Amino acid sequence: MPAPSLALPFPAVPAAPAAPRLAAGTPDFRRTAFGVFVGGFGTFALVYSPQPLMPQFSQAFAVSPSAASGVVSATTGLLALGLIPASLLADRWGRKPVMNAALALGAVLMLACALAPDFASLLLLRALLGLALAGLPAAAMAYLSEEMEPAVLGRVMGLYIAGNALGGMSGRFLAALLAEWFSWRVALGALGAIGVAAALAFWRNLPPSRHFAPQPIALAELWRDARAHFGDGGLPWLFATAFLLMGCFVSVYNYLGYRLHEAPFDLGPGQLGLVFSLYLVGMGASTWAGQLADRIGRRNVLWLMVAAMAVGLVLTLAMQLAVVIAGLAICTLGFFGAHSVASSWVGRRALRARALASALYLTAYYLGGSVLGSASGLVWEAGRWPAVVGVLALGLAVCFAIALRLRRLAPLPA
Repeated sequence: MPAPSLALPFPAVPAAPAAPRLAAGTPDFRRTAFGVFVGGFGTFALVYSPQPLMPQFSQAFAVSPSAASGVVSATTGLLALGLIPASLLADRWGRKPVMNAALALGAVLMLACALAPDFASLLLLRALLGLALAGLPAAAMAYLSEEMEPAVLGRVMGLYIAGNALGGMSGRFLAALLAEWFSWRVALGALGAIGVAAALAFWRNLPPSRHFAPQPIALAELWRDARAHFGDGGLPWLFATAFLLMGCFVSVYNYLGYRLHEAPFDLGPGQLGLVFSLYLVGMGASTWAGQLADRIGRRNVLWLMVAAMAVGLVLTLAMQLAVVIAGLAICTLGFFGAHSVASSWVGRRALRARALASALYLTAYYLGGSVLGSASGLVWEAGRWPAVVGVLALGLAVCFAIALRLRRLAPLPA
């Protein structure tokens, strides 16, 4: 059944959907899975592809590592701030239209980044890119929670996050390779072109919503729903988990590149790009963790993924490149597994205003990447990699304690 026309009066309460939710194996399930995979791919490719270019930005514009991290943190920071407004637009105009517009506009702004005349202009364009892209993650989790059967939600959320992982890996790898062969401008232009292709594929494949009824923007209701989410026994802890997970993970990839660029490793941009191929580990981990959580429960998987991330982080202190790479792989596996579990848990935990719950989770997620990702640069400048690992290990210890607390959370009625 197609979504109700926006020309009709908005119902006070959405009507009960007549169409069945999407089950595994159906054509619409496969189209949806592919569509959200491509959307996740495009989003992360556009957001994180400049990460391995940070040493080049430091040299080209004579800026410090913490300042160079702004090419990522400005994007994630504005993305975080745009999530709640974007979720309101998704409630008003529909999930798919908002996601379509977000990815298309993000691709255009990435093309503009390749023409930035100075570092300030580059930061401004990257910030606007983050604001534009906010519409896709703000609506994607709500879309999946509404359209999928609960038994397969973890699997499809894992596919969406796998798309994030592949997009992040491919974007970083391609950017590093093209920057070494040509320039950072060519690299960003190529990523913009990939964003355009992803936007077209997303628009063509994702089915329209069948379990969504448009609602007017009501700030009083928004405030009431936000208070209800923060009054829940589990959602605020999941929001805190998102902040810590993403903040620690972005910090690892931001500044490990500087360490590997220096002695005794002396890796060039292309070699650093190969390091980012470890995102393939995250791609597999997100789907595996989602399926595992569907079978044995999210509370039994989350703490294991956080522990794996911490073990991998400690291994990156080694002076042997093979051990550092192994540690980064384990850290990546733990992060994507934990994020897959926590994000699908939000969709199941929020009984109403799911788009707002998703937006709050992702606001914390991207703010963590922006705030901790930049703050860790100051730690790097003060004490190099051992200091960064020490601070991030503390953050993961807090995250582990939260995961243990969530194990005791009483489940909601099915």
